[in-house]
Amino acid sequence: MNRSDASLRSTFLSVEGVAYACFLLLDLTGHGDQTTPIKYAGIVLCLAFSLLGTDRLVPLALALTAGADWFLLVRNDCYLLGIALFLAVQAVYFLRLRRAGADRAWPLRSVLALGAGLGVYALGMASAVNLAAALYFSQLAANALSAWTLKGERWRAFALGLTLFVGCDVCVGLFNVLPPGSAPYFAVSVGMWLFYLPSQVLIALSAFPGKENVK
Repeated sequence: MNRSDASLRSTFLSVEGVAYACFLLLDLTGHGDQTTPIKYAGIVLCLAFSLLGTDRLVPLALALTAGADWFLLVRNDCYLLGIALFLAVQAVYFLRLRRAGADRAWPLRSVLALGAGLGVYALGMASAVNLAAALYFSQLAANALSAWTLKGERWRAFALGLTLFVGCDVCVGLFNVLPPGSAPYFAVSVGMWLFYLPSQVLIALSAFPGKENVK
């Protein structure tokens, strides 16, 4: 990474850091309803930054992510469409992993998808939205595990980003089943974006070659 790229990266991280601190402060002080513009701007900035990288699949996935967040965060409706877009995001990341040499891991993906679906049925929550969310989460988890098998700086960033993404969605799941007003409910409501924006920042950074790939 040359000096210009390093400066751009520092600016990107600084702006994201300010946004992160602002919405976390608002979330922690009970003003989370005011944070939507800041949070969505953070995701759009990740997309814009990734366009400057060398990996064309990351901007595609982040564009789909921004679309999903438009429905799930900004509009707060069309949940099935939002989840379907997130499933498409994981399909793009699967393609990225395959191009990098990661194993398809079909047995793992199948077991996780089946387990997630059965879990939804066992909880008596087998709606179209919940089944789609279970399938999406299983593929996210599989991608996160596959990403850790790859070597290199950009793949470590990608793997950590996907792992934090998993942490975010665990919080989302708990948010939807815990009693509102409880301490755990408040904790996971903050935890969703505590994990989510850093995950997308790391994924955006992974669009750039690591030091070991720079000549």
